[in-house]
Amino acid sequence: MELNGDSLDKIGVVGCGAVGCFYGAKLCRAGRHVHFLLRSDYRTIRKNGLRIRSDDGDFCVHPTAAREPGEIGPCDLVIVALKSTANHRLGELLPPLVGEHTALLTLQNGLDNERALATLFPNQPVFGGMCFVCINRTQPGVIHHIAHGKIVLGRHGGSPDVLTESIAKLIRSSGIPVDVSPDLERTHWEKLIWNIPFNGLGVAGAAGLDATLAGQLTPGQPIGPCLTTAALLDDGPWEQLVTELMDEVIASGCALEHDLPPGLGEHQRNRTRVMGAYRASTLIDFERGLPLELDALFRLPLGRAQAAGVKTPRLAALCDLLAQLDDRRKDSGSDSA
Repeated sequence: MELNGDSLDKIGVVGCGAVGCFYGAKLCRAGRHVHFLLRSDYRTIRKNGLRIRSDDGDFCVHPTAAREPGEIGPCDLVIVALKSTANHRLGELLPPLVGEHTALLTLQNGLDNERALATLFPNQPVFGGMCFVCINRTQPGVIHHIAHGKIVLGRHGGSPDVLTESIAKLIRSSGIPVDVSPDLERTHWEKLIWNIPFNGLGVAGAAGLDATLAGQLTPGQPIGPCLTTAALLDDGPWEQLVTELMDEVIASGCALEHDLPPGLGEHQRNRTRVMGAYRASTLIDFERGLPLELDALFRLPLGRAQAAGVKTPRLAALCDLLAQLDDRRKDSGSDSA
């Protein structure tokens, strides 16, 4: 039975890092019944609430916090904001939250996250949301919102419908701008235009590589200064490499029959300049010794570009370098669950 979209009262948030906490907190402040599935921040949020620091206005909310999904139970809407590297846990975390009329919305980066949800829950409506936002989790229970926030929303495997519009209306009620896309896959490629260069090159630069991507990593190579978005937009070799990667992503998306105008790259670079010295999420994961989102953000786009016959030498080189870094992390024993 399909949800009619008239009632999306109980909301579960799975993956309470910067993205899950920010959007969940906005919904909570708007008076929605939001339930957070928490691990490391559980005690802090239970005691002090969840604090959002933003130029748009600081606020604090006290959402319902749970350590186990069974404590929450079936929801009307489940928002998945886990890193894609944790998708193997979806089958463990989500079933207690999913009832007959539950809708699923993933706010994850990269490709095929909706497909993973639809495979696990073939009878549930699945949606994807691309978050164009600049946020960081600065300490337990504290999120710093720097700029932007819009979500572009689409339905997996179908066109926008009444339920799509109801979810968009729900999110808009929290003060978040939402656009509804008729082509979710195109929206993914639009987001990859930003994600691939700024997430990937931030890590590559932090590993001490130069902008030619020609260096070879060695196990003992020290990590150099991190490359923020401001450092990558340097009017020099890094920005040239950002531009070339964006052009490769645009060409790949177009070869896959997504109408991506060439000017999208310049648009993404211009809107990034207002972020200042922003550290992208993959760079933060790398600095913390966490797994990199190699498959969803880099390998899958590269594979689809190659299958479409698009030459992407910069993206291929970046994938190789990130894979070496991720292997080095594993060899050092810093892998995490």
